[in-house]
Amino acid sequence: MSSHAGHGHHEAHPADIDWDVLGPLLEREAELNGTQYEEAARWIAALPTAPKVRRVLDVGSGPGVVSCLLAEVFPEAEVVAVDATPALLERAKNRARRLGVIDRFRTLEAELPDHLDRLGEADLIWAGNSLHHLGDQRAALAGFAGLLRPGGTVALVEGGLPARRLPRDIGIGQPGLEARMTAAAATRFERMRSELPGAKRETEDWSALFAAVGLVPQGTRSFLLDLPAPLSPAARDHVVASITREREVLGDLLTAEDSAVLERLLDPEDPEGLHHRPDVHLLAARTVHLGRRAD
Repeated sequence: MSSHAGHGHHEAHPADIDWDVLGPLLEREAELNGTQYEEAARWIAALPTAPKVRRVLDVGSGPGVVSCLLAEVFPEAEVVAVDATPALLERAKNRARRLGVIDRFRTLEAELPDHLDRLGEADLIWAGNSLHHLGDQRAALAGFAGLLRPGGTVALVEGGLPARRLPRDIGIGQPGLEARMTAAAATRFERMRSELPGAKRETEDWSALFAAVGLVPQGTRSFLLDLPAPLSPAARDHVVASITREREVLGDLLTAEDSAVLERLLDPEDPEGLHHRPDVHLLAARTVHLGRRAD
């Protein structure tokens, strides 16, 4: 179970993934989303019920962008980046060193839910798009609840809105390409969930799930990433890399016509492609749900 990235970036079997390619992609995505994550962390820190945060678990930390951000927002806390992929934890460690927070930073290689008991207790557990990679989400959440110190909080990043990067009509192919890609990604996501060990269907009412495992819901907020056209070169590079990856993972879930349009969009020489279009943008929302353990 890895990563803070959006759906579709990390649902292949970990053994089949080239982390030298995916690692930088996840890192860039999290960096672009940095302002949203920082706003979310500061929202948590400012709550009247906020615990004194001495130990943070970033579960499914990926390359550690959010872990390092949490270390900055909670300057007295030890932050533990938890992930099943050593290559990503190595990136996290290097990042913490680069940002000067390494003295309060550690990494823990753990496969959840099996290694839950190795995580230790925490005042804040951040689970960024990672809970949905566990077959039994309720049991995993109950496990997190059991690790919280009194007053501690679970921050669950789940839901939100899929990224939009192109207008509805891009002038080639049938209008609505991204909406169809989103639908294909939803089909793939459902397939991924159904194949997880111990998969259980759960109504995704996160407040009700918090209550079911003995936590008190503390509110839900969404944070916007709004990068209008024209994009910076770094943001455009990210859009190209993520759409390249989506075309690979969605494969046969896309029609032949849409695949042909994506081929053109990804061709650096095509004047209608993503490398040259003036209308490429990046608009997305991340939703954070909080649950607190009673004092």
